[in-house]
Amino acid sequence: MAGIMVSASTGVMNSLLGKLTTLMGKEFTRLKNLRKEVRFINNELISMKYALDGLSDLDELDPQTKRWRDMVREMSYEIEDIIDDFMQSIGENDRTTGLVSNTVRRLKTLRDRHRIAGQIEEVKQLVLETSERQRRYELRIPPSSNVDIDPRVTALYTEVADLVGIEGPANELVSWLMDEEKKLKAVSIVGFGGLGKTTLANEVYRRVKGEFDTHALVTVSQKPNIQKILHTLLSKLGTETSIHTCESRLIEMLREHLQTKRYLIIIDDIWDISAWNIIKCVFSKNDLASRVVVTTRKQDVAMTCCSRDCILQMKPLTNEDSTRLFFGRVFGSKEACPPQLRDISVEILKKCGGLPLAIISISSMLANKNCNQKERWEYVQDSMGSESNHMLDGMRQILNLSYKDLPPYLKTCLLYLGMYPEDYQIERSNLERQWMAEGFISIENGQDVEKVARNYFNELVNRSLIQPVEFDKRGSVTKCKVHDMLLNLILIKSAQENFLTIVDDPHAFTRLQCKVRRLSIRLDGASNGREIVSTNNSMSQVRSVMFFGSSQITPPLSEFKFLRVVHIDLDDAEVDLTGLCKLYQLRYLCISDGCSYQLPTQIRVLQHLETLELFSCDRVPSDIIHLPRLMFLKAWTRLHDGIGNMKSLRHLFGFDFTLYKLDNIRGLGELTNLKFLYLTCGIRKDDWERRMDALCSSLGNLCHLENLFVDLIGCIDGFMPLFPPPTHYRLERLIMQWRCWFSRVPSWMGELHNLYQLKFKVGQLLTDGVGILAELPALTHLDVETGKTTNKVISIERGAFPALKSFKLLLSSASYLTFQAGAMPRLQRLKLKFNVHGSEQIGAAPAGLEQLLALEELTAKICCHRASESDRRSADSDLRSAVDMFPSHLLVKVSYEEVWNFGFSDD
Repeated sequence: MAGIMVSASTGVMNSLLGKLTTLMGKEFTRLKNLRKEVRFINNELISMKYALDGLSDLDELDPQTKRWRDMVREMSYEIEDIIDDFMQSIGENDRTTGLVSNTVRRLKTLRDRHRIAGQIEEVKQLVLETSERQRRYELRIPPSSNVDIDPRVTALYTEVADLVGIEGPANELVSWLMDEEKKLKAVSIVGFGGLGKTTLANEVYRRVKGEFDTHALVTVSQKPNIQKILHTLLSKLGTETSIHTCESRLIEMLREHLQTKRYLIIIDDIWDISAWNIIKCVFSKNDLASRVVVTTRKQDVAMTCCSRDCILQMKPLTNEDSTRLFFGRVFGSKEACPPQLRDISVEILKKCGGLPLAIISISSMLANKNCNQKERWEYVQDSMGSESNHMLDGMRQILNLSYKDLPPYLKTCLLYLGMYPEDYQIERSNLERQWMAEGFISIENGQDVEKVARNYFNELVNRSLIQPVEFDKRGSVTKCKVHDMLLNLILIKSAQENFLTIVDDPHAFTRLQCKVRRLSIRLDGASNGREIVSTNNSMSQVRSVMFFGSSQITPPLSEFKFLRVVHIDLDDAEVDLTGLCKLYQLRYLCISDGCSYQLPTQIRVLQHLETLELFSCDRVPSDIIHLPRLMFLKAWTRLHDGIGNMKSLRHLFGFDFTLYKLDNIRGLGELTNLKFLYLTCGIRKDDWERRMDALCSSLGNLCHLENLFVDLIGCIDGFMPLFPPPTHYRLERLIMQWRCWFSRVPSWMGELHNLYQLKFKVGQLLTDGVGILAELPALTHLDVETGKTTNKVISIERGAFPALKSFKLLLSSASYLTFQAGAMPRLQRLKLKFNVHGSEQIGAAPAGLEQLLALEELTAKICCHRASESDRRSADSDLRSAVDMFPSHLLVKVSYEEVWNFGFSDD
């Protein structure tokens, strides 16, 4: 597989040409007529491919050329389906090798030869007809490294108040929320899309939520499922209930929950008054100074939600804020802008109209090019249209320009985001594997397909076409969503290219006019998915199908013959996996938690399957170990004997080594392609030590492992002799859950030179243990919990922990922690949890805190179990004294707990 296999503009032409090359290979030397016909088809399609490549870069096409392009694209899908059927029938998926084999033997009968000849003739006629149309109309067709997240992107989303100029509106809104009024107050933020309403609401929420007893933020969107919104709100407030609980009961439960609490609720992106009239019923008027914030695009909704004097009208950014946001994204600062680009930038900013979304989009596009090319900037300026356009129309034009500026492979990946509903939080890893399964990822020169997919994702983030929702410890985006204005553009483009189809009405299936290539089904309460799909005959052409909502029954997958991707995210639904094993092209299968389903007893026929993610799975078929391409497995259940056969596995979630025989535990060590491993265990068994020895031996062989999660029970000193010399070891994250611990820090931890995140529990953290960790060159996040009371000082010496940015520590007393000058030179966040019981307390603050020159935030969680009021006051005073010695501004957060869970048994 080389080059991009599937794209929105060229369909599956590249994939098809690769398969035709196989049909012309040596396996078919005795089928001369077949090879001759295939060679003719191949040559015609190559010419069409070059034409499509040229058309993909053009902004506008005449109607005839556009129609021809669309026909060729659709033809490529149809021909690939025919070829896939043909290859399947002759044994392309050999059960042991996956290669074309025994071809001539399978084609000996006259009936087989006639059938194959008929299929190839069908393909030939399609090609001839399309080629003749091109000649008839005389169509004029013109000739045709790792990407990291831009560090400015993180700043864009974490320092949003500074970057988009919302400090003034945020302060005004905070003053409304924190006034002396005891009655329930609702305030509205109103303005059209792209002005930053959600950004402002999130910033204010972050600032003031700590002042309320309980708080939550929920998104409503244009087509709200009120029952699901109420369920989500209840869940975020800390009360779980069934998704099928009726609206009236959910409202009653919410009112009961809020009745005695001071609460802050943010209702984001509400579109109509009828939705508000239901949601507002949950708000108890308890005279505890509770607050509700609503964001909306509609003035009438804003006025219905609150009084006129509590409406904040969003305005475009000032020239000063627009300039700061624009230049900060492109160059880092206004001063860094080359002189020849300053006048052009002024004109570009005028056309952005002060809209944050427009400024971010256009500046992100320019930041991904050579920033000093004046011709490039002039082209962008001219392409943005007249500044006399209405601001909203102008922003749509800017988003369209950002889309047209993408290379074809990124356009395809961006369009696929339209498969997800509005405001849906998309898992990056799921999205990347779906791209891989569809053939959107171009790999050449031995590149790793996962790394290329990550590069594509990061490019879209850097261009601000994907909005980050969550980051990991390294600043990589783990969850994202799409702004609804960009999503609208995606759906328009997808319709033009017949790229994907959305069905949110059971009757919509009967109205489908064209062959569906990708299908996103979003139904609530539909009772019979089988009947829905059976009304349409084009389902066999679908490549990806996704299910969202609360529909109770899904259609049988056998209706979708050529599926590559199946993603099911339903609430408490019955999933029909009848016919799963007929999906011989399936690459990706993910079924969410809460769904009920029954896997077939055998799935070995799914030879292309790469991703299998199953929640609530009681068992997996025993022949899963014979899937040659399976890379990602998340099933949380016991696999059968022979796990060592799964050589392609890269991600394995939920390996419970107490369920396996010793041979299978040793077999884990044969999975040398593993990058991610989640270890777990049930009840400790009598042969625990033998199992631990086998597990240690296996882990020592996993030379490509980058992420290791350990969720075992009790003392795990059996891991003390764990790892081999680090010359070939790549571990970057080591996370050990709190159910297990070491008696002391293992010496091998000091050899993990690529480790950037470490979380573990240790009986005692002594000087030698600190020394083992202190020299790790890449460690940026350290989370340690000690389990025994000690009166020995933990001293952090000069130069220790050179890269550490975040340090969390639970210990018996903060006074036993001391920092020397020059220790932890990059530490930004320090979080301590300790006890203040009087008999042990000799101070409630670490010594030398002022030596941490880069420290920005100190969080202290003080446990007052069995402590007197004087102990509590003393702890507070000690902390204040330590903070007062700090030479610069320091954000300090202090909280108190009555329950103390410190300490654990070696048993």
